Amino acid sequence: MSVDTRIEQANKAYEQTVFGADASGLPAAARELTALEADLALAQGQNLHAVYLDQRRLDQAVEDPRELELFQRAAELYRSLVDRRGEGEATFWIGCFHQVVRDDHETAIPLFEQALALATEAGDDLTKSYALRHLGFVNHAAGRLDEAREHLEESTRLRRELGFTAGVAANLIGLAYLAFAQERGQDCAALLDEADELAAEVGAKAVRDMVEEARQEM
Repeated sequence: MSVDTRIEQANKAYEQTVFGADASGLPAAARELTALEADLALAQGQNLHAVYLDQRRLDQAVEDPRELELFQRAAELYRSLVDRRGEGEATFWIGCFHQVVRDDHETAIPLFEQALALATEAGDDLTKSYALRHLGFVNHAAGRLDEAREHLEESTRLRRELGFTAGVAANLIGLAYLAFAQERGQDCAALLDEADELAAEVGAKAVRDMVEEARQEM
């Protein structure tokens, strides 16, 4: 596995300073190392979230407090770098932790809204799609079905534009549940059929399992 170029840059700045008496490269190296730490914290937090979801599938889910700590650390570091894109993504994941792991929608809502604003500012359509998706879930749970549909449809539009096929399929399942709640049976069936077709195209087995589960519940 190759060494990250940011570490290589830091090593060069070190040698340039120690052996060449030129410390001009240290500030940039420090910034890149901070960005690397932020990226690593975010990735580690996402890994722990995936572990939680896999455990939940087996009814063995246990909260790992490191997940929240890592996302919060990532957000703090991105904020110090004035990296709106990174801060928005990390903020979304903090909200996701509260919503998914702790079932705390009230804490999650302002975090999703902040993540949406930051992602919009940064032009990060993927994080926007995630924030909108999870705001849709919040609205659905609160009985605000029209708002939930609006958020999920916008998230789905963004995901189609990004070519995020598995994400589109996952959203269509959410829209199918909304259609069921609004007694739009024909829409519900069509949404699940498309979700299954898209999931099959990209080998998203977990999403196909969700489609089957949805069909059994509706």
